Amino acid sequence: MNLIDVIDEVGRNLVEADQVGRWAQEALAALGKEGVELCVVLVGDERIRELNRDYLGRDRPTNVISFPQQEGEGPAGNHLGDVVISVERAAEEARDAHMSTNERIRQLLVHGICHLAGFNHEDVTEEEALAMEEAERMVLHAISGGKNE
Repeated sequence: MNLIDVIDEVGRNLVEADQVGRWAQEALAALGKEGVELCVVLVGDERIRELNRDYLGRDRPTNVISFPQQEGEGPAGNHLGDVVISVERAAEEARDAHMSTNERIRQLLVHGICHLAGFNHEDVTEEEALAMEEAERMVLHAISGGKNE
């Protein structure tokens, strides 16, 4: 069993933390991850902008940032890492794409977890980027039961 901690710093009930935890459990299972710990933090645009600036050198809000704990040689314990999602950004993107905020948050969660599982799409070969896209599709299909919501 995986240990998932969901922290809602926004607190406006835009998404249910319990639902995010269930999606995370299902995503990890779809990726074959067992016995790992994951923290998901739901924040606003200002907080994610601070994290993006301080850790990635990009002084702007973004939708999701992953902080892996399993980089480098050998295992670093069972904490896979943290996924930080801007609920404000997700809601805006959802409106623009004519989807629900929950659906967009689910997509961002899966994207972040795929990064923690070792997939990447930035500064990699086209093959590696396509592998991440395929992993995201597979996980989204697994956790949504093949439907979009």
